[in-house]
Amino acid sequence: MLLLAVRSVRKRPGRFLATLLSAFLGAVVIMTFSSLHDTAAAPGVDEVSSESMTLSASVVGGYGSLLVFFAIASTLTVSVRQRAEEIHLLRCTGATPAQITRMVVGESAVVALVGTVLAIGPAVLGGRLLLDLFKDSGQVAAQVEPVFGAMALGSGIGIAVLASVGAAFLAVRRATRTPSGARKPSRGRGRTVAGCAALVAGAGGVLTTYAVDSTEQMLMAFPAYGAILLSVGFAVLAPSLLGRLLGLLSGPLAAVGGAGGYLGARNLRRRGAELAGVLMPMIIFTGMATATLYIQAVESSWVTASGLDKTVEDKNLETLNLVVVGIIVVFSCIMLINSLYAATTYRRREFGQQRLAGATPGQVLGVVGAEALILTVTGLFLGTVAGIAGIIPFTTVRTDQVLPDQGPATWLAIMAVAAVVTLGTSVGTARRTLRTPAVDAVTVAA
Repeated sequence: MLLLAVRSVRKRPGRFLATLLSAFLGAVVIMTFSSLHDTAAAPGVDEVSSESMTLSASVVGGYGSLLVFFAIASTLTVSVRQRAEEIHLLRCTGATPAQITRMVVGESAVVALVGTVLAIGPAVLGGRLLLDLFKDSGQVAAQVEPVFGAMALGSGIGIAVLASVGAAFLAVRRATRTPSGARKPSRGRGRTVAGCAALVAGAGGVLTTYAVDSTEQMLMAFPAYGAILLSVGFAVLAPSLLGRLLGLLSGPLAAVGGAGGYLGARNLRRRGAELAGVLMPMIIFTGMATATLYIQAVESSWVTASGLDKTVEDKNLETLNLVVVGIIVVFSCIMLINSLYAATTYRRREFGQQRLAGATPGQVLGVVGAEALILTVTGLFLGTVAGIAGIIPFTTVRTDQVLPDQGPATWLAIMAVAAVVTLGTSVGTARRTLRTPAVDAVTVAA
C-alpha cells in the first residue's frame, strides 16, 4: 500500500496540490520562527535577546502548529470525501480498511515531506528577515547573527508530517467505516464534546480577566486566549450550529432570495458536515483577528495615555500580536480558498445535472452565491461573538470602559477580507466550472 501511495502521488499530482500548499506554507512559518530558537541558543547571544527570541518562537510555534493542523485537516477531509467512490471500489476488490488507511496516510506523509523540503529555502530567508525585524524594534542586539539549525528543521518536518498523517488518519477512518457495513459511528458526539470543552475553557479564560489587577502586564493573555478558545469551539460546532440556524432562516431566505435562496438553504442543510471545512477557518480568522487587534490597540492606547514608555516586553508582545494576526490571515485565506475551490469543483456533475433539468447558468450561480452568502454571514457572526467576548472584559478592566475607543474600521476590514475570499472563490470557481458543457459534466465521475 505504501508503494501504491507513492505511485498515486506521481500519477495524479494535481489532486494533492492543496495539501502540498498547506504543508509548504505551514512548514515555512514553523521553521521561520523555530530558527529563532537556534539563534537564541547560539554562543555570544545576550540574555535579553535570547529571551525575546525564545518567547516569540514559542508563542508563534504553538499558534502555527494549531493552524497547520487545521489547514491540512481541512484540505485532506475534502480530498478524502471526494475519493469516496475510489475507496468503495478498493473495498469491493478486497482491500481492508487498514490497507486503505495506510495508502492514504502514506500519500499524505509523502506530500507533507515534499512540502517541507521545498519550504527550507524560504524559511531560511524568512528567518533572516524576522531577525532583522526584531533588531529594528530594539528587541534583539544588532550583533546577533541568524542561525538555521536542528531546531528549525526538526520542528518543521515533525509538525508538518505529523499533522498530515494525523489529519489523514482521522479523515480516512471516517470514510472507511460506512462502506464496510460496520456500525455507523455516533454522529458528532466527539465533535460536540470537544467543541463544548473549548467553549467552557474559553469562557473561563475570558471571565478570569475580571479577577486580574487592571495594571497587570499579563492581563492581555486571559481575554486573548479565551477568545481564541471560543473561536475554536464555535468552529468545531459549526455544522450543528449551521443546521440550527438554517432551520430558523429557511423561510425568510426563500422569501427574500427566491428559488436560489431556497435551494441554497436546502443544500447547506444537507451538506453541513462537508462545509464545516469552510466555516472553521472563517470563524477562527474572524474571532482571533478581531480580538487580537482590538485588544492590542486598547493596550497601546492605555500605555500612551499613562505616559509610560514601551518596554522591550511591550514591543515584543505587540510584534507577536501583529505577526500572529498576519499568520492567521494567510492561513485562513488559504484554508478557505482550498476548501471552497475543492468543494465547488467537485460539484461539476451536480451543476451539469441542474442545467440538463432546465436551470440556466445564472440560476446555478445564484444558488452558489446564496450558499456562500449564508456561510459568510454565519462564520462572521460566530467569529465576531468570540472576538467581542474577549474585547469587552479586557477593555472594562484596563480602561473602565465597556467598549474600546477604536472605531469599527478594523472590524469592517476583517469582514471585508473574509467576505471577498468566500464569495469570490465560490462564485468564481462555479463560473469556471460551468464552462464545461452540461452533457460532458454529467459524464465526469463524482
